[in-house]
Amino acid sequence: MKNNTIMMVVVALIVGGGAFFGGMKYQQSKVPSFNSQFGGNRNGNGNQAGARRMGGGQILGDIISADDKSITVKLVDGSSKIVLFSATTSINKASEGTATDLTTGTKVAVFGTTNTDGSVTAQNIQINPIQRERPSVTPWQ
Repeated sequence: MKNNTIMMVVVALIVGGGAFFGGMKYQQSKVPSFNSQFGGNRNGNGNQAGARRMGGGQILGDIISADDKSITVKLVDGSSKIVLFSATTSINKASEGTATDLTTGTKVAVFGTTNTDGSVTAQNIQINPIQRERPSVTPWQ
């Protein structure tokens, strides 16, 4: 009788431990990390929700130069990114914007796809975006 009780306790501990471990692994697979929620990866190259669906991320900063097909954005860490855009890129502000609104010193948020050369092809550019406080992440390298 005593052996049966010990055996039942051991089996209960094994089953309970296995269920706990399985539940932990399941939860880890279902709760995205902060960076994956914001389109980034493990090295912190992440940014805004929805950007990952477009295959890229978000760039926040000030335009430091502009022409009819691209802008260069100075990021908060002092580095810069070249952003390419076309006639199909949506440019938004309080009202619909155009490429002529992309002038030096304008704050922008860019959503798009990173190219192999490190530039970004914009799918959406927001002029003077609302910037909410959030935990700091490392900007794109």
